[in-house]
Amino acid sequence: MKLVLGFTVFLLIGFALGNEIFSEETIAAFNFDMGNEMIDEKIASSFNVMDYGAAGNGQVDDSQALEKAWKAACSANVGEGIATLVVPQGKTFLVNPLVFQGPCLAKALHFQLGGTLMAPQSTSWGNGGMGEWIYFQSVDNLILDGHGTIDGRGSNWWRLCMKTSIFDFALHFHNCNGLKVKGLTHVDSPRSHISVNGCKNVVLSDLLIKAPEDSPNTDGIDISSSSNVQILDSTIQTGDDCVAINGGSSFIYIDRVNCGPGHGISIGSLGDGTYDTVEEVHVKNCNLTNTQNGVRIKTFQGGSGFARRISFEHILLNNVGNPIIINQFYQDNGRSRPYGIWKKAAAIQVSDVTYSDIRGTSAGDQAINLDCDNVVGCSNIQMRNINIETGVNPHKIHGSCNNAHGTAFDVHPKVPCLS
Repeated sequence: MKLVLGFTVFLLIGFALGNEIFSEETIAAFNFDMGNEMIDEKIASSFNVMDYGAAGNGQVDDSQALEKAWKAACSANVGEGIATLVVPQGKTFLVNPLVFQGPCLAKALHFQLGGTLMAPQSTSWGNGGMGEWIYFQSVDNLILDGHGTIDGRGSNWWRLCMKTSIFDFALHFHNCNGLKVKGLTHVDSPRSHISVNGCKNVVLSDLLIKAPEDSPNTDGIDISSSSNVQILDSTIQTGDDCVAINGGSSFIYIDRVNCGPGHGISIGSLGDGTYDTVEEVHVKNCNLTNTQNGVRIKTFQGGSGFARRISFEHILLNNVGNPIIINQFYQDNGRSRPYGIWKKAAAIQVSDVTYSDIRGTSAGDQAINLDCDNVVGCSNIQMRNINIETGVNPHKIHGSCNNAHGTAFDVHPKVPCLS
């Protein structure tokens, strides 16, 4: 309970200091019991993958050994204790796609990753379609931590993606409540590095996620249909969004994340012919360097739903393209869309968005771009204490907006449609 109490005190102090962005309801929503105190309890049972036949030499397929160790740990009757699966340091384990299926009998399952999990070099494991390499399903109170590495070996996938748009992603969590992932290095995923779907009460912290700047679709962290998620104290350097918050997500808290290169921190994309909702997303104390975008909200035309109660504060920018952007006319690169869809009245409603204390440099002349739909528009956009410069053409720095409504105080460059 110590971590939970500490986090609650941290939020309450921030609220008391006048950070009105976080309402009492928001604070209450983030005050959830992660069960993280379990990691300090006496470990009841340990299952080392080496004891189940793993070679750990990076050449022999260790999939079966890891699967056996998981089944033993997951089925262990340890009462109120923890079952721990150990992947020892100093060794590399070649594994094909695996599903770690729950629920498990133990109060919590600790997946201790000290070594390296390495994907196959061949792209054949994808079976020609979308899929996952390491998939945790319905495992509550899962703790995945250590100083190990997850190596997706994605370079062959990226070349395939350029030709066929078929690729897979590396680490996926579905319906895993009380999830904690900490301390790992994750490199070169075929697609998104970490995907969280249908989960509640999640903490992702102290992560290093890396892929080349030109690697396609290598998002750092994707969140969808999940609530009460914290992303903390991490560095993400990829070829796509550092963090993407997708439909069905609420109460997402991102703090002290270093992003870049990549495509920035994004809400969306949302509403690609669907009903999507995102609310209560709060991003603060983040640094963005050499990213294609800064803080972004992106929605398609023709969808429906809302993106609301979103805040970005205490953001530092260094040579960032599109530092602040709302784009309600988003299109995937290279993907054609019927002309008529641009005339549809339906669109995601963007409202109650706050930008505060955002400073630094833009890679281009346009520092702020609020491009909103002419039917639903963007409402209650609040900007304050923003100063974005550019070294390219200092006198040409500007902001632009269409169909956005709200207020601006001490904002440079000025945004014409905000009062």
